Amino acid sequence: MKLKKNVDKLGVIGILIVVLLSPCCFPLFAVGASVFGLGTFELFGGWTMWLFQAMVVISIIGFIFSYKNHRSLFPLFIAVPSALFIFYGYHLNTSVNWIYFLYTGMIGLLIATGVNYYQNKRYGFCQTCISIDGKNIELLSTLTCPNCGFKKNEMMPTDACMYFYECENCKKVLKPLKGDCCVFCSYGTVVCPPLQ
Repeated sequence: MKLKKNVDKLGVIGILIVVLLSPCCFPLFAVGASVFGLGTFELFGGWTMWLFQAMVVISIIGFIFSYKNHRSLFPLFIAVPSALFIFYGYHLNTSVNWIYFLYTGMIGLLIATGVNYYQNKRYGFCQTCISIDGKNIELLSTLTCPNCGFKKNEMMPTDACMYFYECENCKKVLKPLKGDCCVFCSYGTVVCPPLQ
């Protein structure tokens, strides 16, 4: 859960590391890199741009995970066009200004990461979670009826296990499978809070 929460930051930090260690490919950062004695040093050789693009993809995956948890589209609205700028600049733009698309995309991903971090801090990592001893406990689970296949999102109780559940569609009363403590552990997408 912690890794999923920070994948976007990991990707953006990776992008910045690639850029700083390859100032000959990203001349705008050459001055900053020379402060660290790197000058026109290129650590990654011919792999620089592939590694750079992999970090962009990792960032986008992180923003998708983040959206699934806090349902805020704003960081994605910044991150996806920024990534498209990067891929357009590298693969499709044949002018001498292609590198500026990369810079614009990098700045956009950095802004999206900042916005995402701010929203996570302000609104909490998960709108359907509670925090117990510093750990987020997911309360929303999608129950799937084994009889008719009907799916419904349900909030799990925090003070007791739910042993019986009536399907809204076929009216069958569900009971936990052998070895499970509640219907959420047997038929839900998320196990009950005590098991989390």
